[in-house]
Amino acid sequence: MTAEASGTADTPPGPGGASHRPDGARAPRRLMPPWAAVLTAFPLVLLGVSFWIGRLVRPGGDDWCFLPVLRDEGVSGMIGKFYLHDNGRVANALMVALYGAGGVAGQQWYATVSGLLILAVVWALVPAALRVSGRTAPRGVPLLVASMTVVVFFFATPNTYKTFYWPASSVSHTVAPALAAAAVIPLLRARSRRGRILALCAAVVAGLFVGTLSEGTAIVSGVLLCTALLLSLRSRPGPARHRTRLWCGAALAAVVAGMIIIYTSPGSRVRRERFGTGATSVVDTGSLADALRTFGDILGTVLTTWTYLGALAVGVLLGLLLRGGDPAGDGPLRGRPLVPALAAVAAFLVSGYLCTLVTLPAFEHNMMTYGTRTWNDFLFLFVLLLAGLGALLGDALRARGTAAVPLVTGTAAVLCAAVCVGLFVPLTGLAHDMGVRARHWDRQDRLLRKEVAGGATVLPYVPASVGQMRDPFGHHGRSIWPAPCTAQYYHLKRITYATRPAP
Repeated sequence: MTAEASGTADTPPGPGGASHRPDGARAPRRLMPPWAAVLTAFPLVLLGVSFWIGRLVRPGGDDWCFLPVLRDEGVSGMIGKFYLHDNGRVANALMVALYGAGGVAGQQWYATVSGLLILAVVWALVPAALRVSGRTAPRGVPLLVASMTVVVFFFATPNTYKTFYWPASSVSHTVAPALAAAAVIPLLRARSRRGRILALCAAVVAGLFVGTLSEGTAIVSGVLLCTALLLSLRSRPGPARHRTRLWCGAALAAVVAGMIIIYTSPGSRVRRERFGTGATSVVDTGSLADALRTFGDILGTVLTTWTYLGALAVGVLLGLLLRGGDPAGDGPLRGRPLVPALAAVAAFLVSGYLCTLVTLPAFEHNMMTYGTRTWNDFLFLFVLLLAGLGALLGDALRARGTAAVPLVTGTAAVLCAAVCVGLFVPLTGLAHDMGVRARHWDRQDRLLRKEVAGGATVLPYVPASVGQMRDPFGHHGRSIWPAPCTAQYYHLKRITYATRPAP
């Protein structure tokens, strides 16, 4: 959950902006350049292919334990499981119930629905932020920026399956930060008293929801809100600054309230006992140092992944295509952008470190492998930050009117296309692995159901995993979990380890 700390959320663009002409008539919006329209097809095609691949998703990992509870006890049983026994995340339980109610079909449609949701959030966020800063972009450019940033977020990650396709991980670490960002849009678009009240209500509801959905996203939101409050000290005094501070304060209080609900829940206590963590163990000297080293390793991995440059490149293109500007504005693209830009970088580093600190106990020995899905709580901010910094750079180059602008435009466009192609290649490999597992899963599912209908109570199970997912009897039969949940899913007393696939 981010916020404009500029204090201009309620200040309409002035005469120098692109929203109105001096005579009060609305200025016509410029059309997207043809090359930008062609470039937009690259990320959109990649998203379309990824949605089609979603049909190959099958339950695995925690899904084995969620689906039987939802089937037998309903939504209330799922909420009770999370709050009393698992982790205390009430909103997480509701999200699981939403996709879990559809069974296997819910798993298969999840990537499409969540992908379109996140795309819509970023697509709406771009023009809202530009409107606050008094700038405009040609029609269609916000879609280019949004589609490019989301494909980088989804597919540049070390584990696309857990980031995008596995619902149990995505609701906590992929959708959660996008929902937090969506809460800012009403604030950026508020122009009336009713709009400001709506924005304030959205901040409270989103804060409570995010606070009980994902500890990592709640931490990132809290750090960003505190940063926005600090930045508001340098904005112009007036009603707009007061309303922005009120919004940030309400959102921050709601996020903290949600985190308190999680921390005081029986499920969170059970989780802390399971991993042997507590308030003092997390902040002791050893834990702080371990988290710092681990976060350094994470940054090393992220900063050396070249496909993240796609977000920076599309931001540069956005900046080069911007027009207009409100001389009285104080948004991040006006005046002295260096301070808010540095503050955003600092917020990313602080929030990323804090997220690593609180999640490291659960992934002490595999944070760089199995725990990569938790990085998305702050990588969403990282991708948006890259796009924002690129926009500042492109806007500065355009304002200078240097002869290098055409060269920079062409280089950024080629880089965006190259990133999409570079992300497509591993996605096809993942699709192959998902297809193999889907066929195996379907055959075994039919066989198990047939045997159960015939009265069997104990049956063999052949594990099959994808994307470092945990399946019963993984690691050559050494890992039992989640075999009991799988047995419950099929109404069996027990399943046993087998190595021969189902006929």
